[in-house]
Amino acid sequence: MTSATVDPADTRVNAPASLTTVRPTASPQRLLADLVPPRHFADARFGTYRANPDFPSQGATLARLQEVAHAIAHPPRRGIFSRKTHAAPAVYLDGGFGVGKTHLLASLAHAVTADGPDGADQIAYGTFVEYTNLVGALGFQNTVAALAAKKLVCIDEFELDDAGDTTLMSRLLRELTDRGVALAATSNTLPEALGEGRFAAEDFLREIQALASRFEVMRVDGDDYRHRAVVTDSRPLPADVVGAYAATRPDATCDRFGDLLDHLATVHPSRYGALLDGVGLVALTDVRPVTRQEVALRLVVLVDRLYDNDVPVLLAGTGEDALFTPEMLRGGYRKKYYRALSRLGALAEDGRALVSAG
Repeated sequence: MTSATVDPADTRVNAPASLTTVRPTASPQRLLADLVPPRHFADARFGTYRANPDFPSQGATLARLQEVAHAIAHPPRRGIFSRKTHAAPAVYLDGGFGVGKTHLLASLAHAVTADGPDGADQIAYGTFVEYTNLVGALGFQNTVAALAAKKLVCIDEFELDDAGDTTLMSRLLRELTDRGVALAATSNTLPEALGEGRFAAEDFLREIQALASRFEVMRVDGDDYRHRAVVTDSRPLPADVVGAYAATRPDATCDRFGDLLDHLATVHPSRYGALLDGVGLVALTDVRPVTRQEVALRLVVLVDRLYDNDVPVLLAGTGEDALFTPEMLRGGYRKKYYRALSRLGALAEDGRALVSAG
């Protein structure tokens, strides 16, 4: 491994910066500005989605979403004597794990952005958790007012595992549709949950109740989940290797896992994105299983922000495969935990590749 050339005045050569020293702030403008398709899907477009001909629903969904994008960017004008208003589109992409729903959702957002005169100001794109955190940070009415100015609001991975949050989001979506905002949502299911993906749309429509009739459900079939593991089992690295490599990167942070978890409890989850400003690599030592649910859920949010920003991770300790307890992986939040394991494993593999190349 070659050493990076670093200015002698830079004290981070031997002691990489720590995320635990960062006290992020995020203005309402920053929180709203962050509601864009994640960097991981920055290049997602309808033209880059490869519909599998063995599953006609993929091609049909792609074609329909292109129509929806045009309708959102160019809504019909009301005639002078017409009192009729046209309801904005509301679509829900239903399907199993790994069939490209997020790619399609990001493509819809990019298409509306590119096709309309107001650019990125027309859309808001975030996960279910990002929107609930936004309400927590701004308040409900301020969130409605900010999002009502958009033409399209995208909710990736709509979650049904918390009754209070689901009710909150249902109310938010109702307020937005009443103001003529178009909506698009997805949700993910576990690949081994046989048949569960086929009932996700029914669960979604039941939970949003009064809004159910406004949503057009699009099935996205596929068999990717039968050929991919849920978790990327990335072998942990030795602690000295993690620390040494992080010291060569001026954009790296290095923390003990337990210290970082303690720090996350002091930061509002809506600011986890700001916590990672300027960070290009996260190194963690003494990684061990998380046994408390509230701690695990905060970690899930951090992993989502790392994944959205394509930040590689170096792990020393037990690795990510034993991160959550068996009880957690069988419980009501299991979808969140499996998503976090899959994403963290992929980021850890990216980190290993950097160390190997160095």
